[in-house]
Amino acid sequence: MPAFQTLPNDILVIIMHYLRIQDLAVLSRTSKSLHATVSQYGWNDHLRLNPRRCLSLSKALGVWDARMQVRYHTLADRAWARSEFVARPLQRPWYGKLQPLMAINSSRLIVAAGNSLYSFVFKAPRTAELAPSIHFECTYTFSLEADLRRDVTGIAFVPDDGLDRTLYVGFEDGRLERVVLPALQAGQYQALIGTYSRHCQYEDREVIESVSVSDNLLLSLSSAGMAKLFRLHPTAPATDISSLNTEVRSWSSYLSTRSSTAYAAIGTSSSTPLALHSITNSELSTTPWALLHQSAKEAERSRSPAVYGICTAPPSSPWGASEQIIVSGWYDGKVRVHDLRSSSRISGAPSGHPTPLSPVMSFYDPWSFEPIYTLDCGGGSSSHIAAGSARHSVVAFWDVRAVSRGWSVHAPGNDSSPVYSLILEGSRLFGANQSRSFIYDFGPGVTQTTYPHLPPDRNERDGLQHRKDWDGVGYYVTKYPHSRGEM
Repeated sequence: MPAFQTLPNDILVIIMHYLRIQDLAVLSRTSKSLHATVSQYGWNDHLRLNPRRCLSLSKALGVWDARMQVRYHTLADRAWARSEFVARPLQRPWYGKLQPLMAINSSRLIVAAGNSLYSFVFKAPRTAELAPSIHFECTYTFSLEADLRRDVTGIAFVPDDGLDRTLYVGFEDGRLERVVLPALQAGQYQALIGTYSRHCQYEDREVIESVSVSDNLLLSLSSAGMAKLFRLHPTAPATDISSLNTEVRSWSSYLSTRSSTAYAAIGTSSSTPLALHSITNSELSTTPWALLHQSAKEAERSRSPAVYGICTAPPSSPWGASEQIIVSGWYDGKVRVHDLRSSSRISGAPSGHPTPLSPVMSFYDPWSFEPIYTLDCGGGSSSHIAAGSARHSVVAFWDVRAVSRGWSVHAPGNDSSPVYSLILEGSRLFGANQSRSFIYDFGPGVTQTTYPHLPPDRNERDGLQHRKDWDGVGYYVTKYPHSRGEM
């Protein structure tokens, strides 16, 4: 070790690139000089080489040093490996059965249900041992009267020069609006979003089914298949720059500007259920650039199922941080992974279309045959897929490094509902079903003050049961493995 200490810092930095977290921890305890070197370079380099998707931790990461951040992520990864988490609703059930959606940025989580936006803000923890907290901010409403045609059907945050209050919202009646959340007064927990905070960007006759954002571009997709591409401006309404019409029932979209070829992925109910349209010189190609399909054997046995959810691999994923990897959830209950660089293709493409790519991996819950309504990637070591099913509020998880060890869990309360929306971070999963939003927290330091207080349920009809071993913080949920072994 004395010889190791005499090495120049630039050599030590290179060596530390290849060390595990345990090795860095041991090295930092060897001597004062190596402790200083690891503190200055080792932990920071580890974070740089292993980025995490963790917007809800943004306030905490701004005050934690590099070592504290690595510690938090490491403990969360270990909890993922054990399938241990705190399950908790974020709110009491809202009135009626709705189809909620969620949007997130570094300041807040928005849960859109009906014509209301429930806002939860992120806070830094008081001490390093506590988990970053989430507080209820306000319920924003678009109208004081219930109107199904004004329900929110698509939502996404957009860049606004750090204000973190600007969204694009699609509605049941076909309108796409730019919305700026109004400022609140102290103690204000309800607010009406007036006309001064809204701008009608676009109006269609059909439901706005999906809103996707990537960098300075936004894609809206209607249920009838009209896709419109907009260029975003931080302080002004977006500019309409291109459009295409799939002319089939459309469900989902994903916009990528960071792939080698920018594209819009569109999920439909058709013979080509997942099509990628390239974006060149700000123009959407009307002919698909790539078609993603089932395997050849599945294509022979059945009709093409619809695609309801689309996402890509997160940074530091075992697959590599590439938007050439596309993960999708299908009506037949399967999650399929396609690699645009793969040469594995199937026959039977429509005339004038590219030969469809077959999946490189597929996942499914063997105990459930329900459609996949939503999905996201992230989780422990950025290696997990989470998928929300169409019944019983079930979320299925798979670690792509150990595909046979998948497991599923019901949301708190066991609602007999689809999971309509998911957001998966490194240590947290946010979800929403027809009754309420919920969270699974795999991170350390969760206490009763981490999440919003839930007022007592006077009717005791919400189905929630506290877990005895979580001191009133977590709630009981039903969990089961996909294999026959017990968890």
